[in-house]
Amino acid sequence: MPDAKLSAVRAWSLACGVLLLGACSSKPVDPTAGWSPNKIYAEAKDELKSGSYDKAVPLFEKLEGRAAGTPLAQQAQLDKAYAHYKNGDPALAIATLDRFMKLHPASTAIDYALYLKGIVNFNDDLGLFSAITSQDLSERDQKAAKESFEAFKELVTRFPASRYTPDASARMNYIVNSLAQSEVHVARYYYQRGAYLAAVNRAQTAVSDYQGVPALEEALFIMMQSYDALKMTQMRDDTRRVLEKNFPQTSYLTLGFKTKTQPWWKLW
Repeated sequence: MPDAKLSAVRAWSLACGVLLLGACSSKPVDPTAGWSPNKIYAEAKDELKSGSYDKAVPLFEKLEGRAAGTPLAQQAQLDKAYAHYKNGDPALAIATLDRFMKLHPASTAIDYALYLKGIVNFNDDLGLFSAITSQDLSERDQKAAKESFEAFKELVTRFPASRYTPDASARMNYIVNSLAQSEVHVARYYYQRGAYLAAVNRAQTAVSDYQGVPALEEALFIMMQSYDALKMTQMRDDTRRVLEKNFPQTSYLTLGFKTKTQPWWKLW
């Protein structure tokens, strides 16, 4: 009798083990299994609009698979890139956009893809957090700014009539001054530490590489002051004339580095 009870216990334990294994191996239920592509897209857009970007991304990914080869799948790719961007994943956003442009080079949405790529890099390097930290945008790493500029440049060149071109052009001007101001920051750093020749070289880079931007006013002043420190009076006087000609209202000649103006980047 005890043997019979022991056998029953073993049989029960085995049955429970089989049930547990079955439960562990079962796949999670896909709530979108019976949905149409249009329903998936509608749900994904709702998540996007509500700010639930982490929930929108997998829905767009499902739609890419379900509606492969259709315009809806292409739109899902673009929306997924935007969701990645809004979710704070710029690398994933750019990878998605690059893949879209590679797979669909003739798409009518290429201009938007280029614009969004520019925006992702633009905000990654030139984002609004600087307004909170009071950090001049040109003091930050310029790699993303340059990549943003290239995306906008391609958009403006290839699609001059695009609805996104005017804004892209304005942002290109903004980036150019940011890059010029970055050179000026380095030049000022060298000047303040007595490395006058290095200061001249960096300020000259800003002057030669970037035309018609506000940052050149300080670049010329740094060059003038550096030449003065180096006892190169002819170069100092020539630079002063260029400064006065291009910036007739400059206050650098009277206030020097104490000049206080609203940062150019806060005008954006």
